[in-house]
Amino acid sequence: MADDSNSFSKRAIGAIGSYAAVGDSFTEGVGDPGPDGAFVGWADRLAVLLSDQQPEHSFTYANLAVRGRLLDQIVEEQVPRAQELGPDLVTFCAGGNDILRPGSDPDDVAERYEAAVVRLTASVGTVLLCTGFDTRGVPVLRHLRGKIATYTAHVRAIADRHDCPVLDLWSLRSVQDRRAWSDDRLHLSADGHTRVALRAAQVLGLEVPADPDQEWPTEEQRSAAEVRRDNVHWAREYLVPWIGRRLRGESSGDNVEPKRPDLLPL
Repeated sequence: MADDSNSFSKRAIGAIGSYAAVGDSFTEGVGDPGPDGAFVGWADRLAVLLSDQQPEHSFTYANLAVRGRLLDQIVEEQVPRAQELGPDLVTFCAGGNDILRPGSDPDDVAERYEAAVVRLTASVGTVLLCTGFDTRGVPVLRHLRGKIATYTAHVRAIADRHDCPVLDLWSLRSVQDRRAWSDDRLHLSADGHTRVALRAAQVLGLEVPADPDQEWPTEEQRSAAEVRRDNVHWAREYLVPWIGRRLRGESSGDNVEPKRPDLLPL
């Protein structure tokens, strides 16, 4: 269940008539492809749940997130646009790509993150913050678990200081299952994004149609050979290209524009 200390009243839910999502690939929805070729993702799914609380066509939504963006890029490109739009709700999930970089300091990232939170809370109705995931089961990111935990602790402290609700992804146990992750093992699958959207809705006080932490269906045990074959395929198709982009200083978000830059009705 959602933490009551971070839940909204039904009166507050009714006040959310507009929503802008700010962030990187997580918020853009990478890993959750839609029928039109664009990604869907948890933020789009949350917007649908919020729109259901409003009269038809009255709820408006913008998604400013772009994959690969670092915190300073998000603050420079997306935060001013979110301030300009002035929605009732902003979700601000950023800093994860910074933490992935060798030598990055989670304390420094958190300090810059808090400065952006101050700007947003002065300009919009409510700012929902996102912690990091517990990466103990993610092969590429397992060694960064300590840094991510430190950053997560900072985000929770920042939320307390500025009275922001928190989408606590670290405590969402259901996304520890491999089925919550896409084939690249770096982004959530459609099911993973759905569970995050449900948890975000709970944090905002909505009654949701399913428990985001419900047990996954029993899965047939895979053989060691199948696991090795999957790991080789993953390394060839995803890990090697990812490392290559990092070495070349390229981003998956180069030449990518926000998929929904304006507040529009759903």
